[in-house]
Amino acid sequence: MNFTRIVIVAATALALSACATNPPRPVKSQFDDIPVSKGMSYQSGESMAIETPTVQAAREVYRGRVEIESLATATRTTLEANGWRHLSTTKTAQHGINQVYEKQGTSLQVLLWEGLIYTYAEYTTARVLQAPR
Repeated sequence: MNFTRIVIVAATALALSACATNPPRPVKSQFDDIPVSKGMSYQSGESMAIETPTVQAAREVYRGRVEIESLATATRTTLEANGWRHLSTTKTAQHGINQVYEKQGTSLQVLLWEGLIYTYAEYTTARVLQAPR
């Protein structure tokens, strides 16, 4: 009888802990004109930003449970709506989908790939804030 109670309590605890999840972090970007698709959460441990008086650069990584092809379409649509010009897209089994954009002399690379559980999006860009003297 005690063993049955222990099993019931353990199963209940596991079920309740599975329901308790951390709320997703708000979508974040160092650049106001680089939108990130809904359903993607910012991964601060994988991301980095560098800013000097003349250059701002960032590598921002996001993850979510989003189908990669729909994420690629949504990414292109929202970036083009924000003035980014699509230059190229490549797809490989090993590296996922790589999209390249440009806007006013700034380039942006978006790399999308699938992990075991999540789909990842990596945005890499650098922007000249003022010309060096």
